[in-house]
Amino acid sequence: MELWQVPLLFSRLPMFPFFDLAHYVASIMALKEQRGAVEVSVRSPIACWFSAMLHCFGGSVLSSLMLAEPPVGFLAKGTNILLASSVWYFVFYCPQDLFCRCFAFLPLRLLVAGMKEVTRTWKITGGVVHADSHFKDAWLVMVAVGWARGAGGGLISNFEQLVRGVWKPETNELLKMSYPVKVTLIGAILFTLQHSHYLPIARHNLMFLYTIFLVVSKVTMMLTRSAGSPFAPLEAALGHMFFGLQKTPSKMKGEGATSSNGSSVCDRSSEQHHNGVKKRQAKKTE
Repeated sequence: MELWQVPLLFSRLPMFPFFDLAHYVASIMALKEQRGAVEVSVRSPIACWFSAMLHCFGGSVLSSLMLAEPPVGFLAKGTNILLASSVWYFVFYCPQDLFCRCFAFLPLRLLVAGMKEVTRTWKITGGVVHADSHFKDAWLVMVAVGWARGAGGGLISNFEQLVRGVWKPETNELLKMSYPVKVTLIGAILFTLQHSHYLPIARHNLMFLYTIFLVVSKVTMMLTRSAGSPFAPLEAALGHMFFGLQKTPSKMKGEGATSSNGSSVCDRSSEQHHNGVKKRQAKKTE
């Protein structure tokens, strides 16, 4: 086997069962680490199971809704549902929490996280191709569906939280995107450009390079325990360049000072009016 054949063979890897299993384990383990998830599993196993399925198949649900397809289509994959449900049961109800303790072992957890990132690439490419079959050469649709397919679990996190009885609108991914959602959006744009023949690179080569970037970034972030995005410096520079001129911090401070002075003037005027009323009442009593 020659070196140039590695990306091509990589692009033909089947995701089921090993990579899908890693995706289910990583997703449901992340669910269990959220506050209140264990209590919900004791109080309502059905709500916990449904929440776990949204974590595992959220991309399929969201992309189906966007293309006017049945959102319950993922339930037709009985083998995948059974596999994900088995992982859910062992994560939440395994005696002595042995299942989670095994996957808490750092090398094994790194392996699972890396395999999950591989499935992200396959989901993005599948979403782009699927969207193109419905809307030919519609770039925005391909980007949106590829993004939804690859990061649907994060994009519908508010609905998933509602299933567990939690309502946190401030955690909306569109207000403050997490790193997986950002990198999935970038991947959806790249694969859309490649699919439309505007990016001069073979699909299997792009899949190979993009997946290597995902895996290396994820493993590095886990080893360094970094919660920040690697794109943070670039985001800050671009944000200041394109959106930072609308309202500078100095202007905001000036407006805050003006509003505070205005409120103090109103307070003083109200106090003067109140004292005048008191004086007039005193004169009347005299």
